Amino acid sequence: MSRQILKTVTRTQGVNAAVTDGTVLPVGFEFGFVDVPVLAQAFRRMVRTLEFDVCEMALTTYLCAREHNIRFTALPIFLVRAFHHGAIVCNTNKCVREPKDLEGQRVGVNRGYTVTTGVWARSVLQDEYGVNLSKITWVLSGDEHVEAYEPPPNVMSIESGETIEGLLGTGEIAAAVNIPTDNTEFQPLITNPQDKGIAAFRRDGHYPINHLVVVRDDVLDAFPDVAVSVFNAFAAAKHMYLEKLGEGLINQPTSADKLYARMLEMGSDPLPYGVEPNRGVLESLVAHATTQQILRKPVEIESLFVPSTLELIA
Repeated sequence: MSRQILKTVTRTQGVNAAVTDGTVLPVGFEFGFVDVPVLAQAFRRMVRTLEFDVCEMALTTYLCAREHNIRFTALPIFLVRAFHHGAIVCNTNKCVREPKDLEGQRVGVNRGYTVTTGVWARSVLQDEYGVNLSKITWVLSGDEHVEAYEPPPNVMSIESGETIEGLLGTGEIAAAVNIPTDNTEFQPLITNPQDKGIAAFRRDGHYPINHLVVVRDDVLDAFPDVAVSVFNAFAAAKHMYLEKLGEGLINQPTSADKLYARMLEMGSDPLPYGVEPNRGVLESLVAHATTQQILRKPVEIESLFVPSTLELIA
């Protein structure tokens, strides 16, 4: 009997490599991988055209899409996690010295206001440094994946022909969030950001999720077993990765690998899957997305995930 092929996008990394290379297969199904070199473009295509059966997705994009009734639902597979204390960069030649200095200023944001890294970075400014986010004008370099989303009044788009890097260089914006740059004059506003992130984790469990996996609702309706099958495949791949990570067998480790290894050394699962192990961080993101006017109202965590996966943990 032929297996149902699931048109799938996910960026290959350690945690899912055993899935993308075919070592692990979902029971009863087969992944048909589509190469989308810029993963954010896959998010956009999924949100706007429901192009894929299974798709890696930025968490805040998912929250926004669900609120606007876009028909896909998440599995509690959390492929990417990071600390975002280092995501806020400033020009060392200008006058910003501490996070509170951003109040009353313009701050650039790479791509859209709903980008997950931006949400987490703003939460750090608010929770750990007492910054009033409403006193900052957020300047975007792009538009939102969810076209129906309307940002708050203190959000504006960049002028045609301008770049966030250029505005930061001239001092027309005070800082920027999540910009790719090789400019040595741009440095994290928060010093020792990785250590600050680890400290936040030890203090209050702050360990941000960036990406999860979604499945189109019509696929879930047609194949009731697909959610558990996909979860189990990604879970098996994750366990293979963690074994290699713990034994120091990762060749040319990435910055993500190094972070996950550090978390593993502290006795923590660096990539917990499942709703319950992640309830606190999910509730935190929903609260911040609501405060930052990305969500119009909070949502129940259980409503975000396929019911058959609510009790699954890996």
